[in-house]
Order: sequence, then C-alpha cells, then structure tokens
Amino acid sequence: MRLKDGFSWGTRCYVMGILNLSPDSFSGDGLADAQGAVAQALRFADAGADIIDIGGESTRPAARPLDAAAEAARVVPVIAAVRAALPNMPLSVDTYRAPVAQAALDAGADIVNDVWGLRADADIAALAAARGAPVILMHNRTRPGYADIDRRLGGQYIGAHYDDLLGEVYDELAGLAAGAMAAGIEADQIVLDPGLGFGKSLDQNLALMNHLGHFKSLGYPVLVGPSRKSFIGRTLDVPVEDRLAGTAAAIAVSIVRGADIVRVHDVAEMAQVARMTDAILRAPLS
Repeated sequence: MRLKDGFSWGTRCYVMGILNLSPDSFSGDGLADAQGAVAQALRFADAGADIIDIGGESTRPAARPLDAAAEAARVVPVIAAVRAALPNMPLSVDTYRAPVAQAALDAGADIVNDVWGLRADADIAALAAARGAPVILMHNRTRPGYADIDRRLGGQYIGAHYDDLLGEVYDELAGLAAGAMAAGIEADQIVLDPGLGFGKSLDQNLALMNHLGHFKSLGYPVLVGPSRKSFIGRTLDVPVEDRLAGTAAAIAVSIVRGADIVRVHDVAEMAQVARMTDAILRAPLS
C-alpha cells in the first residue's frame, strides 16, 4: 500500500477505528471472536472509518504481555476475515513484533502500527521495508511497572522526566523516522504519533495536544490517539465509560492543531466530530 495513493494529507483528518481483540483492554471493548470483530468492522466502515487498526495485546498499565504466537493467533484470523468483508478498507496491525507483523501482512493488513517505533524488535523495520508497508511510529518512554493504578479511573503510566517536552519528543520522533528510512522504509510511507499516555504525565499529555502543530514541521503526517485515555479521566474525574465527551473535545482540538489521523474507539461519534471540525476549519470566506 502506498499512503500517497489513499490519503490526501492536509485536506481533512482521517479516522482510524480501534478493533481491539484483547480481553484485558483498559477501554473494556475487547472482542472475543472473528465474527464479532467483522461485525464491528462493518459498523466502523458504515460510520465513516477511513482505517481500521487491529490489535491483540493490551498496552494498559500492568497488562500481561503475550508471546508472538499467542498474539498472532488473536489477530491473524480476524485480519483475514475483515479483509474478506472489507476488501478496500486500509487495515493496520497494532504490533511491535516482526513475526506477528509478517503474519498480519500475509493475512491482508496494509500498515504496521508500532507503539515502540520499530525499536522493540530488530527485524520489524526490515520486514516493513521489504514488504513496502507503511509504518506508524509512536513516541514511547513508558517504563514497565511504573504506573499509577486507581480503582475507579484505571491505570496511567507515570510520566517520564523531560527537560524540554516538545523538543525531546520532536527529536525522538525525528530519530524514529530516520531509523525507519535507514532500514529502507520510504519517507512517504511514515506516519508519526507523539504517544499520548505513554510515558507522559497528565499535564504533559495536555501540552502535547495543545502544541501538536510543533511536530508538523518534521514533514510527516501526524496521528494522535487520545480516545478514552486516563488523562481524560483524571482531568474530568470520570471512569472510562464516561469519557465520550472528553474524547470529543480532545479530538476536535487535535484536529485544530493539525492532526492528520485520529485513532478512536467510538467511530460513529468521533467521525462526526472530525467532519464538523474539518468543515469549520476549511470553510471558505464568501
């Protein structure tokens, strides 16, 4: 898949729907079987999703990691089934393991969405390059075990120390892109994600969203994923099931600040937020 053939960056914001196959997801929306996942994917497509992101391992604080075989067993049959049901829908696989990415691409995935920016598995960058797969590279300073767990609000990773939040995230994203290109991935196949919730405090997450435009000068499309995250819950003092309004506000501001893709759980509602925000931003003066 060539990103430039399917997406016209700067003309509107694209909506990525999260198809979650993990039973212990922080968001509580994990799907148990391919039939349910296909039904959800079809609902997403009807509601306005432009991409569907399929993942099998939870990234919530204190989640137990899977091995590659278990992760592949969750995601590969679903990717194949969704590809059969939606032959023209761009599909991404949310994984940082090369064997899972390879099996997912074989099953019909188009894009590799790696929360560790191709740094966790030495083989995944070369695989994406060889297959010509676009990559989404996320900034991540998460430290396993460094989390704050609240019974009502859920877990959040403890923010890492930054002397210069914007500067350091900028430089590290630039480094991820450079590493991908050194492995043979073309520049126009790269999307960058500042990694909201991953090694950032509440205030750092809010600041990154408010200054998202800072990362546009890197020259790559920017994806942002605030959906239902703990910094929304802690800002508004609401549990995960009550974060729709907070997510809508975060999505709208992210688009105003330059997001090219928003990754969301509630596709129907957030696709409307995206369309309305785009309509306002791009309204011509008569």
